[in-house]
Amino acid sequence: MFATKLDVHTHTIVSGHAFCTLNEMIAEAQKHSLTLFGVSEHGPSIPGTCDPLYFRNLHVVPRQYGDMRLLLGAELNIIDYEGNIDITDPFILGGMDHVIAGLHSLCYTDGNRQQNTSALLGAIENPNVHIISHPCDGTASTFDIEAVVLASKRTGTLLELNNSSLNPARHKTLATSLFTEMLHLCKRHDVPIILGSDAHHTSAVCNYHYAMSLLEETAFPDELIINDKPNDFLSLIGK
Repeated sequence: MFATKLDVHTHTIVSGHAFCTLNEMIAEAQKHSLTLFGVSEHGPSIPGTCDPLYFRNLHVVPRQYGDMRLLLGAELNIIDYEGNIDITDPFILGGMDHVIAGLHSLCYTDGNRQQNTSALLGAIENPNVHIISHPCDGTASTFDIEAVVLASKRTGTLLELNNSSLNPARHKTLATSLFTEMLHLCKRHDVPIILGSDAHHTSAVCNYHYAMSLLEETAFPDELIINDKPNDFLSLIGK
């Protein structure tokens, strides 16, 4: 089993519904001896999160903490069936180290199979987007998973296996079956994935407990998991 060296989907109190500061999250990440640690605050369509002005000022934060490199970006929201995201200003996007885009029920209305597929494909094709967060958590109750996997392969946009979505406490009843199908298709088509803790508290940093169980159940190959390949990830996001 691989040794994880990165966790790039986490949140601080800035997102409005997380519970720890940036410095607290960084300190926790260092305890896990990570090479890369990413903080990705929620985009402006989520109630209580930061103003876009926050993202304009990311340059003031140091990016190196001992042997660990910090990435500061955002988890933006896919807001319609064309796959548009809720920050489009090229200056703001250009100042982010990495960009995650995802479906959230607070700002996306579950559509039919064609509409949901179109939403995900539109975001995958966006050159500013590096990762699609929790595509199979059930916010899109039905979509063409194979089409999404093949688009990921073509564009290099990573699909995330989200540990938080698989936590029974979240009551995401479709997540296990949809993520299982995604993993089988990624394995069949030789498409890499990324694990995301989606940590909203220090206790969840680098916690991939539920994700690892699903990887074992599906016999998913280590070579298609990018979490132990920080240089490959940096190359993918153009850093």
